Amino acid sequence: MYCSQGHENPDRSCYCLQCGEKLTGANNTQPGIILGDRYRIIRQLGQGSFGRTYLAEDINRFNELCVLKEFAPQVQGTYALQKGQQLFQREAGVLYKLKHPQIPKFRELFQAHLDGKQHLLLVQDYVEGPSYRKLLNTRKQQGLDFSEAEITQLLLQILPVLEYIHSLGVIHRDISPDNIILRNSDYLPVIIDFGGVKQVAATIVSQFSPTNPDAALLPATHLGKIGYVPQEQISEGVSPQTDLYALAATALILLTGKESQELIDPQTRQWNWRQEINLSPNLGSVLDKMLMSRASDRYQSARQVLQALNRYAHKQPAPQVPTTIVTQPPQTNVMPVTWQLQPASVSYARSHAFSLGKVATVGLLLIAATGLSWWGTRFWLQSRDPITIQPAEPNVPIAIPTPQYSAAEQNRKNQLRDRRQQLGINDSFYNALVNQLFWEEHPKQQGKTLSPSSADEQLRSEWDSLAAESLNKLQALSPEARQQLGKYRAADREQWKVGVNKLNLSSRALYDLADATFFQLFPKYRGKTFINQPIGQVWHGLAADKLQRLVAGSSYEKIEFTQGNTLQQVRGTLQPGEGKAYITRLTKDQLMQLHLEANSQVLISAYSPTGSTVLLEDTSDRTWSGKLSETGYYEFVIVSTASTPADYLLQIIAD
Repeated sequence: MYCSQGHENPDRSCYCLQCGEKLTGANNTQPGIILGDRYRIIRQLGQGSFGRTYLAEDINRFNELCVLKEFAPQVQGTYALQKGQQLFQREAGVLYKLKHPQIPKFRELFQAHLDGKQHLLLVQDYVEGPSYRKLLNTRKQQGLDFSEAEITQLLLQILPVLEYIHSLGVIHRDISPDNIILRNSDYLPVIIDFGGVKQVAATIVSQFSPTNPDAALLPATHLGKIGYVPQEQISEGVSPQTDLYALAATALILLTGKESQELIDPQTRQWNWRQEINLSPNLGSVLDKMLMSRASDRYQSARQVLQALNRYAHKQPAPQVPTTIVTQPPQTNVMPVTWQLQPASVSYARSHAFSLGKVATVGLLLIAATGLSWWGTRFWLQSRDPITIQPAEPNVPIAIPTPQYSAAEQNRKNQLRDRRQQLGINDSFYNALVNQLFWEEHPKQQGKTLSPSSADEQLRSEWDSLAAESLNKLQALSPEARQQLGKYRAADREQWKVGVNKLNLSSRALYDLADATFFQLFPKYRGKTFINQPIGQVWHGLAADKLQRLVAGSSYEKIEFTQGNTLQQVRGTLQPGEGKAYITRLTKDQLMQLHLEANSQVLISAYSPTGSTVLLEDTSDRTWSGKLSETGYYEFVIVSTASTPADYLLQIIAD
């Protein structure tokens, strides 16, 4: 159980063990209760004067976890409640327009009966991972603090998020270690608990007293944790500069392990952090400017802070590290993959890493010589950053001779280079992909350098042949998907889930469609684990394109049963590797019969609304019948593994 301050307590506690807040009360929303015919409560996450927050399962979407935020300010009077609900709905609209992978996605707003009253609840994605407050507490118990490198990395990852929300006219209002989560899936910081919703509740509470509920009496309270917000946020209001102030305060508290009241002079209200920690002059000056008393003296935008930090980063000596390209994992339960490009003829010093989990500082030695795409690639599980490219240190000892090829081979390589550029495919990803394919055919060559001599001419020809074949297959992707190859992350998968959920489809249906095309292009990977390899990025590009087609309606259709009609039929023709998804709403205990007429190379999958029951899965079985166990949208996905166009007829009988 959690109090309103976020302190963790054992289950069924009556009072918070840290602050003494009473945890029990009139809370009839017990685990297991289903709200809105869709959300099953797992446990309460927190409680404040404005309502409670719950962790719940979306039973219509394979029990995906989500967060329910209840809006229940302690006010009386019909007008006060109506006014509060209007403002809350308006604020929910603000959250809805925020679409960033490091912000929990808004799902919906609905009403439910709680504790004898109708309450509004806001549904957002659940972000699994510890808050920076919890990370700090753990480190303090171990006698550790956050390093300067870690906090610099945190700033560089959070500032683009603030730049994004500020560009939309949104201010977070409540940046603090409690409201930044280190997401387990990709180890990126995620900002939660936007203060706008709390501000609505505070406004209603302050304007409508219980004794005179329909009279506006008091000015609204400006939210934000004391010690994290500048004076003007309390007395005047919020601006982008108030968020920057709070972020700098958060950085110093993580660096020192001390709370703001221990770092701020009570007389001058100035931050005295230098007596606690030694920072580089550049980072120190950036934080000092972010914490200036007057908003006009601070950086005026997150972009300006980023520019200042980047100037600081460029002044630092580049670490001598292996050539690396880093990408986030497409799966949420695995470590990210680092693609390491290491020429056999080059000697490197050991890599220098700083820890936030295993976040690594990486540099990329840019090799521009024509025909060097055959340099070796190796996979390792180390870094959790998105792709980072830095110039090579000039004094790194490296000597790469210019290869001498025949005119025919040089022309072939030039054509490959030109075609890759025309398709908009990143060169580093392209090299890693072709190296993977080449080494799978020639495992003894893995990690070795192909020389420009005639002895390796045949191997170089095979490498180029695989490269040409790969470009042919990558041409099937949209230009947008090709440009993203090498950059897909777990956050993209989470975003796709939301997209298909809006169509009453699950991510499983999306993945079935992506699998069909992927295995048509790369059949040898069927049944193999490939998602964390460069070839897995191609799968992601296909999934991104499939989502666009689902949203456009070209590979998605809703089947409606009209009154008195128990039979529905749909016909279609699938191109090789293509598929189509159908949904229809059916009721628990209905009898359903499913039949597909098609050749054996057309496969069908059928899923229940929550995914707890798989009726059929990637099978050539043509018939299923039985009593349905759930109410909701059933999904039917038909895909073709044939090499020629295939016709099909799908029949659904629902009694």
